[in-house]
Amino acid sequence: MSLDFDPDTLAVPTGHHIGGRFIDLPGEAIEVRRPSDHQIMGVVRDGGEEAVAIAAHSAQSALASSRWARVSPRERARVLHEFANAVQAKAQELGRIEAAGSSRLIALTTPRDVVRTAGVIRYYAEYCDKLEGAITSTEQGALSLVRREPYGVVGAIVPWNFPLITAAWKFAPALAAGNAVVMKTSELTPHSLLVLAEIATGAGLPAGLLNVVNGYGPTTGAAIVRHPGIGKISFTGSTATGAAIMSLAAQHGIKPVTLELGGKSPVVVFADHGDTAATAAKVLAGFSDNAGQVCTAGSRLIVHRKVAEELLDRIEQQATSLRAGPTWQEATTLAPIINEKQMLRIETLLRRTLDAGASLRIGGKRIESRNAGCFFAPTILENVTPEMEGYREEFFGPVLTVDRFDEPEEAVALAAHPAYGLAASVFTQNIGLALKAADAIEAGMVWVNQHGRSPEFTFPAGGFKQSGFGKDMGRAGIEAFTRQKAIWINYGP
Repeated sequence: MSLDFDPDTLAVPTGHHIGGRFIDLPGEAIEVRRPSDHQIMGVVRDGGEEAVAIAAHSAQSALASSRWARVSPRERARVLHEFANAVQAKAQELGRIEAAGSSRLIALTTPRDVVRTAGVIRYYAEYCDKLEGAITSTEQGALSLVRREPYGVVGAIVPWNFPLITAAWKFAPALAAGNAVVMKTSELTPHSLLVLAEIATGAGLPAGLLNVVNGYGPTTGAAIVRHPGIGKISFTGSTATGAAIMSLAAQHGIKPVTLELGGKSPVVVFADHGDTAATAAKVLAGFSDNAGQVCTAGSRLIVHRKVAEELLDRIEQQATSLRAGPTWQEATTLAPIINEKQMLRIETLLRRTLDAGASLRIGGKRIESRNAGCFFAPTILENVTPEMEGYREEFFGPVLTVDRFDEPEEAVALAAHPAYGLAASVFTQNIGLALKAADAIEAGMVWVNQHGRSPEFTFPAGGFKQSGFGKDMGRAGIEAFTRQKAIWINYGP
């Protein structure tokens, strides 16, 4: 059965979801346009200080009235499992809204993104009774306890490129740990998270524990960071915005932050990488999936000179089969660029890099699709040197740069980036070589013989250097939403 649908049939909310219901507040109107055809999907309003203040108060009240942090861990788990079941039951609705409103393809949102969102909620539901403390060594007659406690109300700010999944990485562990959440959607892709919040309330999550507010980063996002009742911030987005959030958090309450930021991830392919067609498909997917609008995109190919031409030829051949089109058609395999502003940024960065001396192997231009959205051809650049903008900056589009090497040490040196250290991948059949390369590459995540996450929830996500600090997912993902309390008991004479 085809997953195709008519986006004009979708009904989407307009208000903020606060205290378990949609509410309308004054604020600048934000037209939300579908990336595939630039038609208006809906209108929301920039909530700013007022929406955040109401949401934070709602969260505090919900914590007090539900005693969410004090109910038995298995009861919290039960509620979260019901939430996950409800998300799964609404897979078609959520998948369609996610596809129409973002750059995510319907072939991926319904069978993958929504299913994984439910899976993340289930994964952290099972952590509710596994947040263990410790008894530390002491002198006789004393007992030293270390326990983990929730912050209370936490803030989460999520990007537009993977709205559902990235949000789940934050609200699911936060709720499992006993917190309430005030979350800001991207102003470009608000609707799926608003519907998700409604699903949560309908599934039995106490009203006010998960609040979703709409708005811009400098207004509503900044208000979340500044609010004195919000004790922790988790953010995924650009390095520049992450730095601004750190500064605000220092100025307004000295609150901790978790930041998952930008990247220029290397893909290191050794001569013994294996099957050329399979490796080419993985490299192509690494920089073209979601039209390259992925923070971990494998945007720098570092390939052994012996196999470089054969691999690049195969990538070129496979790239010709990608089909640009609307996100609501299952046959589409190349996603749209999120909007004209991002398209112009890609084009400008590419032009400056070419003007500086880089050479274009394929792509480098807009392509026609079956509708009016922005689509950019998969692009391969060669002779990109470290002083060029295309080396230093994220394209956040389907652009790959190529370097060649002869010796493993040269490959590791080329993989280093002066600013970023989010992710990397290594392709080789030699496990010793793979481990040595993984040890030497400075990145928070390293994959071997693939690029990008598998559908496992135990693998922590986060980077080094200007790619951020702290982790989403895995055990670290829930520990990030707890703080340690040390208790000393003197029971001696």
